[in-house]
Amino acid sequence: MIVEDVLKNEAETIKFASKLSGMLNTGTLIFLEGELGSGKTTFSRGLLRGFGYEGAVKSPTFTIVEPYALSWGQVYHFDLYRLNDPDELEYIGMDDYLETGDLCLIEWPERGIQFLPQCDLRILLSVFEEGRIVSMEGRSEYGKALCRRYSGQI
Repeated sequence: MIVEDVLKNEAETIKFASKLSGMLNTGTLIFLEGELGSGKTTFSRGLLRGFGYEGAVKSPTFTIVEPYALSWGQVYHFDLYRLNDPDELEYIGMDDYLETGDLCLIEWPERGIQFLPQCDLRILLSVFEEGRIVSMEGRSEYGKALCRRYSGQI
């Protein structure tokens, strides 16, 4: 199942992600896709705000991963844009992050697709006029159930 919506501005992107945050379990793997400037980090900020995180949320373009400590666990926000080879994921300990049972957000997953497991949710953000179009696709059974729940079908 795919859920689509038009997000007219940054505030609507944050609201969309914040609503989703209330439905997520720890251990969820989310792929964030879209061209540069499409709102992947804004979406991540909205998700973290939905969890109650009030600190700065920045793009991990240069650090590759930014951890966020929450009362129930960690959220790891990855940006693989600068990855030259998927094998680099082994050097940063990607397996360790994925095995923690914490929530992981991965921007530019196509740069490490040979190394990454299947995600639960694929979020695609596309620039549309002044806003964005968001497509949320469940890739696991859990992800499909999230899409149904988000769209009000459960």
